[in-house]
Amino acid sequence: MIKKLAGAVREYKKPAILSPIFITGEVILDCILPLITAGLINNIRTGCDMSLITRDGLLLVLFALLSLLCGSLAAIYSATASVGFAGNLRHDLFEKVQSFSFENIDKFSTPSLVSRLTTDVSNVQMAFMMIIRIAIRSPLMLIFSVCSAIIVGKRLAWIFVGIIPVLFGGLFIISKLAMPIFQSVFKRYDDMNASIQENVKAMRVVKSFVREDYEIRKFEGTSDSIRGDFTKAESILAFMNPLMQLCIYCSTILISFFAAKWIVQSNATYFDIGSLTAMLTYSMQVLMSLMMLSMIMVMLTMSQASAKRIVEVLDEESTVKNPENPVMEVKDGSITFDNVSFKYSQAAEKMALSNIDFKIVSGQTVGIIGGTGTGKSSLIQLISRIYDVTEGSVQVGGVDVRDYDLDVLRKQVAVVLQKNVLFSGTIRDNLLWGNPDADDEELIRVCKLAQADEFIQSFPDKYDTVIEQGGNNVSGGQKQRLCIARALLRKPKILILDDSTSAVDTKTDALIRQAFKYEIPDTTKIIIAQRISSVQDSDLILVMENGRIDGMGTHEELLETNDIYREVYFSQIKGGDFDE
Repeated sequence: MIKKLAGAVREYKKPAILSPIFITGEVILDCILPLITAGLINNIRTGCDMSLITRDGLLLVLFALLSLLCGSLAAIYSATASVGFAGNLRHDLFEKVQSFSFENIDKFSTPSLVSRLTTDVSNVQMAFMMIIRIAIRSPLMLIFSVCSAIIVGKRLAWIFVGIIPVLFGGLFIISKLAMPIFQSVFKRYDDMNASIQENVKAMRVVKSFVREDYEIRKFEGTSDSIRGDFTKAESILAFMNPLMQLCIYCSTILISFFAAKWIVQSNATYFDIGSLTAMLTYSMQVLMSLMMLSMIMVMLTMSQASAKRIVEVLDEESTVKNPENPVMEVKDGSITFDNVSFKYSQAAEKMALSNIDFKIVSGQTVGIIGGTGTGKSSLIQLISRIYDVTEGSVQVGGVDVRDYDLDVLRKQVAVVLQKNVLFSGTIRDNLLWGNPDADDEELIRVCKLAQADEFIQSFPDKYDTVIEQGGNNVSGGQKQRLCIARALLRKPKILILDDSTSAVDTKTDALIRQAFKYEIPDTTKIIIAQRISSVQDSDLILVMENGRIDGMGTHEELLETNDIYREVYFSQIKGGDFDE
């Protein structure tokens, strides 16, 4: 896990190395300062020359400034390294997610991936900064301070032998109790993100059903759960400060008592006032180092849970991969399904598609109808390798889709979904997703084919009209037509319309299909629709039922041979008067 995360340091290795170096310098200087102070106090007590006092004072100022410089540089380099590390980690995660198949995304869920890219990365960033700064400083300060205390304090150093185990043991127990609580919080963050995402996306539905109070209560339940966990954890961690204060006061009292006793008994020959001052400083440094180590333990525990979640994503291999020697050209738009069966995950008990067999000649128009959940969308997702088949094979242009380069295949298979997405920006920006190099003439041509040019021209800014996030300032039908135009701009060999004319009227639907027939005759067109009128002119119509092909043929053939098609036809065309 550490090796995987360390790969995100990359170009920030230099500041990541320089920070501990300057930290080491700062610690050494901080441990030297009490020795100089002790010498200065002893010189003053013995009535030394002013020159010695000036020398010691200048040394104190010089070492203090050097310590400040080292500390400042260490802070700058650690901040640079940690922020850069987090940036690279987010980039790696986002890039990895982009390579995921839908099966991989389904495995993690969208809210969980958002949490990992935000909250978890922030926790790991904080831990990384602590590792290269505080986690270096605290152990070094502890070691150097104890060694200096032994040299200066002689037998007084044994006080630490009794105090350190008490403090460290108490801090360890406190941290151990708090760790499981912090680990459980991250799962609750996923639930909260899911609640927020669901509410924001469905805000219109929430308001139309007047369910704001219900959504607020649901969010408050998740939020209160997180608050309760953090309150419990912080209540446990609150014992750290009193324990720290107790150990500091005990060590100060013991050091002061024994030091004063030895100073009086030996007439300051065995132990002097300067050494007492240094010992008090070193005791503070030792105990503060232990305190910081305990905080590091807590932070590393929190970040360990986050790191595991991040590495889970980085280690996840896409279920859809490029072959070693991919085919780099799609010959034509012919499609063959050869005894295809498919389920969405290996753990799924039921097949979404079973024993699918059919062939489509390049340039044909194929209609697919069927009720909700019959496998229509599942079927077309196999053509562009959104998912891979479980059994059998899908061929495009006479080649198994698993043998193509993914980018090459998907550039030749354009899919327009019922709920397609428009991005923030102008209409022109959204259309250019289909082909960044397209000129205005080409944009207008495809928009005319998609019956979108007329309403675009009615806008004051025409093709420079700004689309709000999600396309909320255009109607559903306008959004679908823009998405169709965007897909056409790619000049694909296969165009799939997944119920993507459901929001347009029948006249516009007919005009779009007519434009397809005469303007892109060589493109294979697959139309998934609920309306018989949208598919009845197709060269081939598939009737889906329970993940299988219940019937296949032309409109006239299916009216004669397929009960499902005939029932749908009469219910729509004849107003449900089946007896006629």
